[in-house]
Amino acid sequence: MACNTVLQALLDALGEDVVQFGERIAYRRNADWSGVPAAQPLAVLCPRTTQQVSQALAICHEYRQPVVVQGGLSGLAGAACTQEHDIALSLERMNVIEEIDEVSGTMTVQAGTILQTVQERAAAIGMMFPLDLGARGSCTIGGNLGSNAGGNRVIKYGMVREQVLDLEAVLADGRIIGGLRKMVKNNTGFDLKNLLIGSEGTLGIITRAVLRLRPQPAAVATACCGLADYDSVTALLRTAQQRFASGVSAFEVMWPGYYNYVLANISGLKPPLPAQHNYYVLLESMGTEPERQQADFERLLQECLETGVIEDAAVATTQRDALDFWSVRDAPAEFPVLMPKLIAFDVSFSIRDIGQAAQDCAARLGARWPGCTVLVYGHLGDGNLHLIVDVPGAAAETVEQVEALVYGLVNEYNGSVSAEHGIGLKKRNVLGLTRSASDLDAMRAIKLALDPHDILNRGKVLPDRY
Repeated sequence: MACNTVLQALLDALGEDVVQFGERIAYRRNADWSGVPAAQPLAVLCPRTTQQVSQALAICHEYRQPVVVQGGLSGLAGAACTQEHDIALSLERMNVIEEIDEVSGTMTVQAGTILQTVQERAAAIGMMFPLDLGARGSCTIGGNLGSNAGGNRVIKYGMVREQVLDLEAVLADGRIIGGLRKMVKNNTGFDLKNLLIGSEGTLGIITRAVLRLRPQPAAVATACCGLADYDSVTALLRTAQQRFASGVSAFEVMWPGYYNYVLANISGLKPPLPAQHNYYVLLESMGTEPERQQADFERLLQECLETGVIEDAAVATTQRDALDFWSVRDAPAEFPVLMPKLIAFDVSFSIRDIGQAAQDCAARLGARWPGCTVLVYGHLGDGNLHLIVDVPGAAAETVEQVEALVYGLVNEYNGSVSAEHGIGLKKRNVLGLTRSASDLDAMRAIKLALDPHDILNRGKVLPDRY
């Protein structure tokens, strides 16, 4: 059988240490957190070097063997889910921080390195790696790059694409590309780095990266604000961006349905504000001068209170206060337990449209499924809205109907079906609501050029042509 032939070729080249199958992989996870069905793959490859990844892909390319790359399996779009005919390639052993260059402000890491490890090593030398998200303790840098992860501080530092200077990757046929250079300016032809970032393992497998570090802020000011309407929310955002010399590092908005739900259902959370409001904003700014930073921060809040932009505000005076505020915003980690059949969306709109889009979406969902739970929150400073829908007793067809309603509304508002979680398997059939037919044809042409036998993450990201 062909599967036995490719397995033997892999075993001959890489040995049993790298090539694992049968009972050795019987208890491994085969899926990410997306809920997309998965099955045990034909084998799992656990290489220790880029050269071993190259050897493995060259063999799989020769035998037309589908390969699914896996990192921390914390994705939400199904890109890392495997089927019986797949071979999984896990980068879990490639988890070394190879170099920290304090002068250049860079860290060179292997793709299997855990995000939190990178954050902690940067902090130990007085630097900061700005990417931060709830799965920091399990997600890997390779997975972050593959999905172009966003997180809480995109408003100040940008997506993970902005945090990488160069990378190394292996193409489908085993060729290795990339130079691991440390320059911010490198204007030398096609940008292969940014082509691979966000491609979800369909164009090549990222094996190493040069990460861009930033100075560790000496001061962080945090507040939870209550506001009356969406116009006030955007007014606070504009004012803070104009007034804070060091900028706004986080601007998280929680609608009252979300805020009240998490406080009522998750133990240990403390309500930051005593009264009810129509919107809640978690505002954060980082700076270099602690006393001035806090004074400027509180002065702006006081002015916004006096002018009526905000109704109330609680300012963190200790790190514990700030963590308590953030724990309310980070509560979605508990949602799968509270709502096992939840339907989650990660979409984006122009900042101007988010308020009306969220209102329309909640109204349509409530009218179609009375009694459903709709929770809205997100990184409003960069247009990213997260939506959680729970319809009691929802069948498979109900899930499809909810998705059709929400993604239809995204299309109406000229938004995006994925802000930061990627496409994978879960959203491939709605990608055409965000990208034109010509866009999709261009993507297919790139895929064909770099992976002519379609072995890398086959069936992920790109929808069927017809």
